Amino acid sequence: MTLRDQQIAQAQGAESTRTKAGGVRPALRLGGMVLGMLLLGGCSIFGGGDDKTAPLEAAEEVYQIGVNAYLWRATLDTIRFMPLLKADQNGGVVLSDWQVNPNNPEERTKAEIYIIGRKLSADSLKVKIHRQQKRGEDWIEVGPRPGAEFQLANAILMQARLLRRNNAPLTN
Repeated sequence: MTLRDQQIAQAQGAESTRTKAGGVRPALRLGGMVLGMLLLGGCSIFGGGDDKTAPLEAAEEVYQIGVNAYLWRATLDTIRFMPLLKADQNGGVVLSDWQVNPNNPEERTKAEIYIIGRKLSADSLKVKIHRQQKRGEDWIEVGPRPGAEFQLANAILMQARLLRRNNAPLTN
């Protein structure tokens, strides 16, 4: 048995002797529990912390996923009709695959959406739309329809604001 093992055994023997002899250890444990309950008494887990005047964290600042959560959810909701190629919530990148226009099978569209800021604003969103038309057997790149990128960005922002409004706390 090494010196370290002897010291550990000696310490364990002393603890068990104290516990049996007079309860020094149980008294410390009980005192620690009482002290802990007193310290935690003001926490919301025990009913405290119901201060109605405490400032609420702004919704724009709630981003545990790397980007603004409302913009992220709104982006996915808005383009849910398109197949997704990539959705990176930490980088704020949503890439759709090609979606054929149901009214014109000779045309297809895809979207690239980048959430580049943490605030719920138009500056935090970059939308790029690609459109192709079929000519013979090939798909030829044509520009997006006028205003399409702006309309998609506005639709995402509107959905994000609705999500934030619906998530807002009720006031008395």
